[in-house]
Amino acid sequence: MKMLPEAGLTRREMIRKTTKALGASALFSGLPAGWVGSAFADDSPEVKDVNLGIIALTDCSSIVIAHEKGLFKKYGINSKVSKGASWAAIRDSLSNGDLQATHMLIGMPIASTMGLGGAPKKPMIVPWLLNRNGQAITLKKELKGKVAADPKALKPFVDEAKAAGKPMTFAMTFPPGTHAMWMRYYLAAGGIHPGDASGAGADVSLITIPPPQMVANMKVGQMDGFCVGEPWNARSIVDDIGFTSITTQAIWKDHPEKVCAFTQEFAEKNPKTVKAVLKGLHEASVWLDKMENREEQASIVSAATYINCPPEIILPRLQGKYDMGDGRRFRDPNYMTFSDRNCNYPQAKYGLWWLTQLRRWGFTPGAPDYAAVTKQVMRGDIYEEAMKEIGYAHGGADDKPESFFDGSVFDPKADLEAYAANFAIKSLKA
Repeated sequence: MKMLPEAGLTRREMIRKTTKALGASALFSGLPAGWVGSAFADDSPEVKDVNLGIIALTDCSSIVIAHEKGLFKKYGINSKVSKGASWAAIRDSLSNGDLQATHMLIGMPIASTMGLGGAPKKPMIVPWLLNRNGQAITLKKELKGKVAADPKALKPFVDEAKAAGKPMTFAMTFPPGTHAMWMRYYLAAGGIHPGDASGAGADVSLITIPPPQMVANMKVGQMDGFCVGEPWNARSIVDDIGFTSITTQAIWKDHPEKVCAFTQEFAEKNPKTVKAVLKGLHEASVWLDKMENREEQASIVSAATYINCPPEIILPRLQGKYDMGDGRRFRDPNYMTFSDRNCNYPQAKYGLWWLTQLRRWGFTPGAPDYAAVTKQVMRGDIYEEAMKEIGYAHGGADDKPESFFDGSVFDPKADLEAYAANFAIKSLKA
């Protein structure tokens, strides 16, 4: 053993002598955080450069704010935000690795994991819900005063158009996504069949349009109504081409909406990176749900690189101020949230409900494996780990029943096949 100059002491004896003189706490006080024994417990991201995708919708805000305010950087992430042209483009960019994480409709990772809707099978995970509420169904202005929030009032117009051989046209943003399911649920509650996954049996034409193009397509007479996120419903009113029939939170209070999705492969290889992204999103989400910050939020996300819409159109509905465009005006306490009421926990019951609707409308060839798919996609375990590391006390898992505007109730603990088959209007496949 090597001897040290002082009195022929060995290195070990010298350390022991120094420790005794200074005290262990003083000796180790200068060591960096993460020191464990003779090694460091490194919690830095495996991948520091992360490209996050968004679509031009108000609910991309937590990604944008985390990027703009350096909250991703705080957790070791060099973030880049890329705006996609459509949800299909966003999905493909995540699948091929151009994006490492993305703003996404909750139904998309489920469909991609199962290989539904003609997309290549690519397992994806949801460890974070970005927001709840804040979408709407817009109808063309010619229906003002004839149809308000009740879709049953729309049925005579649908029947007349179908009988004339010119079915009414409604748009959503992606077939297995949220806007598609809200539109399908709304139409069916009014006795109108939206058709199966391929359009068979439909009373109307259901088409896919990217969110930022909704207003332009209605302006040139391409559709009679659409379901999309804000600010495009509010924009249709400002442009005097449509009005809001109903908000999605009126269909299902505090419904899940967008998620931050990763491929399963990326998440398994880079767990610290995923958790670092979630930590940045958490801080951004808490900031967003302070009402005094919403004016600044609208200003930031209105930029051409993000939503490309004037902040004065974005802001009112973020504040719960709803002008429906047909004389109805009210303050809605169930406006878009980003953190409040346990918003971000990826509840298993939401995955289960989505699977019942994919089943209901014939997206699946038979009964899906509800439990297995939900466990694979909805990753509450990752969310819990990330929040534990920053000391955030979330509300935990929730399996309470959910109620809808048509009086139906979804109980995630009940028979899911029976729930899917119980609707009067459906297109189940054997």
